[in-house]
Amino acid sequence: MVDFEWYRSFCEIYKHNSVSEAAKTRMMTQPAMSQHLASLEAKVGEALFIRSSRKIIPTERGKELYSQLAPLIESLEETTMSFHTASLPTLTVIKIGAAHEFFSEKILPQLLKFNAYTISHFGTADQLLELLTEDTLDIIVTSKKIQTPGIEYLKLMDEEFVIVAPSHYEIPDLDDLKKKEQWLSALNWISYGLELPIIRRIWREHFKRRPLIRPIHIIPNLHMILKAIENGVGVSVIPTYIYEQSVNEAQSQIIFEELKVKNELFIAYKMKYKRLPQINEIVRLLTNHL
Repeated sequence: MVDFEWYRSFCEIYKHNSVSEAAKTRMMTQPAMSQHLASLEAKVGEALFIRSSRKIIPTERGKELYSQLAPLIESLEETTMSFHTASLPTLTVIKIGAAHEFFSEKILPQLLKFNAYTISHFGTADQLLELLTEDTLDIIVTSKKIQTPGIEYLKLMDEEFVIVAPSHYEIPDLDDLKKKEQWLSALNWISYGLELPIIRRIWREHFKRRPLIRPIHIIPNLHMILKAIENGVGVSVIPTYIYEQSVNEAQSQIIFEELKVKNELFIAYKMKYKRLPQINEIVRLLTNHL
């Protein structure tokens, strides 16, 4: 007889293309997860995945089995969750966390539509995830998707970062990537943090190395960084959704537009609250708006 848990483990392995990641999601050990898969494959009579050094890829039989199992298991889990949710107290106050700048630009305009009282908390991705795990927050917007037991992630949007400079800067017409790096490295840089967040990403993705720059100012607020740029202090990396909303665009400019990077943003929430109307409403409003 097939154990229902084998099916659940198989579906998680299929979704993550990894036994170890699936084990984290199901709060199991990796050997136990591997045993579930081996038992199911023995019952089916053939391999369901092709193993490689980095991930496992479903076979045609694995794809066929997943397409049949996934809707059935999802239906069962939804039914179980609805019974569990019915016994939970209604959350009259939703504790929501996000980066200060994202909240200001994207969440604040939607507050009028929220059918719940909210308490807002601002912080970095790591800080917000820790607060969510501790039940201090109910829902967060984060740029980091770290598989954590009991936490579910939903892709929200891609944010795009560009290099922004004061409008009076004269930008040289350079085709050579190395010369662009040399010119940029000589500028006065403003950074969100000492570790050069996002600036480091641009250097690694486009110049294939760490940036050899030392910022002249550290300002942990993107709106204030943009204001400093407009005042002629220096250059930095700004998300386009903030730059485009700037009332003083004439005082700044995007330079070397091809040197940009993208970041994925996710909504994360406790799975035990997944079916609560207030959480669903906030998720719906944000996803529809963005």
